[in-house]
Amino acid sequence: MPVWLIWLIVALGLAGAEALTGDMFLLMLAGGALAATGSSALLDWPVWADGAVFLVVSVLLLVLVRPALRRRLLSGHGLPDPVQALEGKSALVLDRVARHEGQVKLDGEVWTARPLNDDDVFEPGDHVTVVKIDGATAVVFRSL
Repeated sequence: MPVWLIWLIVALGLAGAEALTGDMFLLMLAGGALAATGSSALLDWPVWADGAVFLVVSVLLLVLVRPALRRRLLSGHGLPDPVQALEGKSALVLDRVARHEGQVKLDGEVWTARPLNDDDVFEPGDHVTVVKIDGATAVVFRSL
């Protein structure tokens, strides 16, 4: 079996294992193994030189690429824009809204709802304003 094929199998194995962890560490090692595959296939170097290529490329990827990639992937921007657009809108109470129950019609859709203040109760037909969206629940208070 050619050495470049072994490096390719190692690269694919590391990339597959990365799918289980999601930490981007094994993916950087897979990049190093892929570079060793290329050097082994294109250049007639000894195996230790391919190992050195693997080591150098893996370290460079871990130090230079991984931090930027993790920052990019982990940077959350809060609620998606369509949900934020619902905040401040008026809604019609369809089902009695109390501490642990209620439904409102908001922007043409039926949403579960709860009052901003736990002691507030809104009856069907009342108009309320959405303060925020908490998961799939609209948090509401009485419209003025």
